[in-house]
Amino acid sequence: MGIIGWIIIGALAGWIASLITGNDKRMGAGMNILVGVVGGFVGGLVMNFFGGYGVTGFNLWSLLVATVGAIILLLIVNAVMKRR
Repeated sequence: MGIIGWIIIGALAGWIASLITGNDKRMGAGMNILVGVVGGFVGGLVMNFFGGYGVTGFNLWSLLVATVGAIILLLIVNAVMKRR
């Protein structure tokens, strides 16, 4: 998957995750892309740990994996920010 594919999947996954975790009003498009791309890596690690496949290309499964990873990432960030 090319850089454009990562940006599109990252933007969608980050946006969906920010809606689910309640961070949508604090995050812009750039932050959604960043969270979604990092979430793709996190989701891939989690799926590989459980014996599944991570991000496999520009498809619905990759969007789901990236969204799950982005949700995990945002929940961790929210927990750390509340402690401060």
